[in-house]
Amino acid sequence: MIEVHYRYATVDGRRLFYREAGDPAKPAIVLLHGFPTSSFMFRELIPLLAGDYHVIAPDHLGFGLSDAPGADQFDYTFDALTELTAGLLRQLGVERYAMYVQDYGAPIGWRLALRDPEAVAAIVTQNGNGYDEGFVPEFWAGVWEYHKDRNPETEAAMRGALTLESIRWQYLTGVADETLVDPTAWHHDFALVSRPGNDAIQLDLFADYATNPPLYPRLHDYFRSSRIPLLAVWGKGDGIFGPDGARAFATDLPGAEIHLLDGGHFLLESAVGEVAGLIRNFLGKHSW
Repeated sequence: MIEVHYRYATVDGRRLFYREAGDPAKPAIVLLHGFPTSSFMFRELIPLLAGDYHVIAPDHLGFGLSDAPGADQFDYTFDALTELTAGLLRQLGVERYAMYVQDYGAPIGWRLALRDPEAVAAIVTQNGNGYDEGFVPEFWAGVWEYHKDRNPETEAAMRGALTLESIRWQYLTGVADETLVDPTAWHHDFALVSRPGNDAIQLDLFADYATNPPLYPRLHDYFRSSRIPLLAVWGKGDGIFGPDGARAFATDLPGAEIHLLDGGHFLLESAVGEVAGLIRNFLGKHSW
């Protein structure tokens, strides 16, 4: 039986929660979650990987069980979340690793790779965007407007993403059999983003998301120069990052493995076994 450990570490004065499983002597894989969830999204995947890998899944600051200092006490940006993640990995002695990125985990993962390319051995991107082609315009128009002008009207549109119905939509859109998705997941996420003051944290990150596409040219240069092994496993019914975002990785990484699966944004909720099989097959071709 695989044992999953639930731990805390203090990084730069902030207490971060993370899940850890597997033998630390084995190759490491770091799982980076998206909005509005936490390492909870990996609860079923971790045991499926931990037999062969040392698995680490942190909660970003402001999410899950990590500290959530108010937006007036911490500058919530993707740069700042990357710094904390890098600090956690240093503290754990993880110098080289594969990464699994999803949603917000992607811009954090891309920054980690750009800062220390030699540390990253392979990438699994599950609806973790790295190309303009991936943005579903109907979803992202409000985010871009909010970044350009934070006012009551644009903020109201962003606050809509924090509602229970909106979070449920993220989980169910594109899933053919909705009964495969545990409602506990979206209720869990909603409860955490509904904590007093967490709305301001999420609003700051919504506004900062527009700093990510300008990084894409550097990211694509990194792909071309490093030829990093990459697996894109994508819920093709995602209403946030569409399947063109998965196909686009082949532009700069012709050897990328790309799989479009039936499912949505949170593909692990309905297809965790299939995803785990693809990951094990992919990582088994590489060593670090």
